[in-house]
Amino acid sequence: MSATIHQRDAVPATHRKRLRFLASAALIALIGTLISATAFAAPATAAAPGPKDTTAVLFSWTWNAIARECTDNLGPAGYGYVQTSPPQEHVQGPEWWTYYQPVSYRIESRLGTRAEFKAMVDTCHAAGVKVIADAVINHMSGKSAGGTGWAGSSFQHYDYPGIYQSQDFHSCRRDISNYQNRTEVQECNLVNLSDLNTSSSYVQGKIAGYLNDLVSLGVDGFRIDAVKHIAASDMQGILSKVNDRARLYVVQEVIRANEPIQPEEYTSYGDIHEFAFARKLKEAFGGGTINWLVTGSGIGPSWSGFLPQASAAVFVDNHDTERNGETLSYKDGTTYDLAQIFTLAWNYGSPSIHSGYQFSDKEAGPALAGNGEVVDPVCGQNGWTCKHAQTNIENMVGFRNATYGTAITNKWDNGSNAIAFGRGDKGFVAINRGGSLTRTFQTSLPAGDYCNVIVGLPTASGCSAGGVVTVNAAGQFTATVDANQALALHVGAKAGSSTDPGTDPGTNPGTGDLTVYYSTSKGWSTYNVHYRVGTGAWTTAPGVGMAAACTGWVSKTIPGGGTGITAAFNNGSGTWDNNGTRDYTLSGAVATVNGGVVGSTNPCGTTQPTTTTTVYYSTGWATANIHYRVGTGAWTAVPGAAMAAACTGWKVKTIELGGAAGITAAFNNGSGSWDNNGGNDYAIGSGAVRVSNGTVTPGNPCS
Repeated sequence: MSATIHQRDAVPATHRKRLRFLASAALIALIGTLISATAFAAPATAAAPGPKDTTAVLFSWTWNAIARECTDNLGPAGYGYVQTSPPQEHVQGPEWWTYYQPVSYRIESRLGTRAEFKAMVDTCHAAGVKVIADAVINHMSGKSAGGTGWAGSSFQHYDYPGIYQSQDFHSCRRDISNYQNRTEVQECNLVNLSDLNTSSSYVQGKIAGYLNDLVSLGVDGFRIDAVKHIAASDMQGILSKVNDRARLYVVQEVIRANEPIQPEEYTSYGDIHEFAFARKLKEAFGGGTINWLVTGSGIGPSWSGFLPQASAAVFVDNHDTERNGETLSYKDGTTYDLAQIFTLAWNYGSPSIHSGYQFSDKEAGPALAGNGEVVDPVCGQNGWTCKHAQTNIENMVGFRNATYGTAITNKWDNGSNAIAFGRGDKGFVAINRGGSLTRTFQTSLPAGDYCNVIVGLPTASGCSAGGVVTVNAAGQFTATVDANQALALHVGAKAGSSTDPGTDPGTNPGTGDLTVYYSTSKGWSTYNVHYRVGTGAWTTAPGVGMAAACTGWVSKTIPGGGTGITAAFNNGSGTWDNNGTRDYTLSGAVATVNGGVVGSTNPCGTTQPTTTTTVYYSTGWATANIHYRVGTGAWTAVPGAAMAAACTGWKVKTIELGGAAGITAAFNNGSGSWDNNGGNDYAIGSGAVRVSNGTVTPGNPCS
């Protein structure tokens, strides 16, 4: 197998990367039940469910190592997703591309067993990280002589006993020679890989059966390989047979070129990797002149040949491009790091961070044990790059989460190799590709002392590394950004804002503290809250104990938590409530969690409990409606109740609860555009509650 790319597609059976969420096209199902979305009539939504939209692509990592990494790094850092390499049985061999030559759909590979894969998914979910699997569905192996797969399955080039026989493959059994011919691209072989007849209902059923098996193991989505080589109608046929479709996050590899087949044909089925973004980053950071990336509206959907925000998945490199030199790679050192920092700070698409291993031979696979299994990756050993866990990249994931949904503000550049920009009033970054730079920067940040997250995070007394950066009342700060370095500040990383995550915060609330009340309806004998303040460190699992508050409730006061915490709850014996792997986002002085519903009214107070919910919805729609049901009652008639203007950017509606704990809701503009939380709807408790960018938090944004 050669790793040479022909027309940007023909890599040795291995392609490209990441996944993305498809929440739209749910209107038909939404009107019926507002619970599941199975239609494919509209384009995919803009991004993975925020604010945790960053994926760590752990290329060639074993299932056991990914499980460890979810607990130790990915969860605490705020990654929303981890992407695995293809998990199905594959051809034997030491090369990196073996995973991309399927032999059967058994979940057995040199990366681990089916049981280990399932355990990994469960462990990552407990850490608040969703799992997406690289799915190879266009073809089977490229072995003309056939052979025996990793798990012992025998096969021939066009015969895979118990799965596919000759009639299940396209009749064009030669390599693609003309990429201007749509039929040839989609029916001939990609570098000798036996091309499945994906228009066959039988083949579609087999592929969907494989994807459904992964769904049954708990995966949260797919990165689908070589999609250009599958007709769009075939993709619809396959995905229409996939279970639990509404919650799955799908991204597709469709590389744009001067050819008949274009990425826009597939946007109804998921997001698309925007290769042009990575190419432009190499041009800019590799050349040293980066100011043009932020000129005008900056790199993104306004640029010719770029996907719209609603469909873009972005990256600096992937496992193909790091080998063919098309993009930057780990070999570019600090230049590569600056491009990753920019990608995480900028507001186009949803990013993936490629993390693989060092190589000199582009065909080389990872370190193998004597039996052919991949050796469990450990950072610092066997050449694993561990870019996802590198401080200046990992901490920028927290920056991205803290600034999610905000606009680019306060842009500055020196006309050449230094740029700076804000993300609303939530964050600010400066990136210097040239010599040392000292200047006063203008931001929209609130006044205060911040940590430069490029080098460290808040501690109880200041910052773990680097000096404190003070932003004055005018939003200004003066700092030096050294050559080929960056500086990044955000509201979740103020100096001195962190508490020791392993200690008991106590029960006497102070200014800025958050008291969390959790319903005892689960009947656990012990209740713990596992949390982190802002983007700080998580408590050590299982967290800190909660004490009895009043009948039906336990509570814990978290110092500094009023600005926002991420939390999950458990019984100390392995049973968790992590909001369906999304965790809970809580803020304000009081937050309640009852049956997955977040509220803001003290259930143990002496005053009469709140009997209403006042829902604030963040939207740019001119008209907004809330379609809801109280408790388990009937839904309102579509499109629901009109919401009134509250303050800039927010609509509001107060709803009587009649003794119920809260409502289930979705929002729409009255003209067919819906936000139903990716098909999951929103669970909203009593009191004042904000709904913004897929996140429910207590409080009035207009007060």
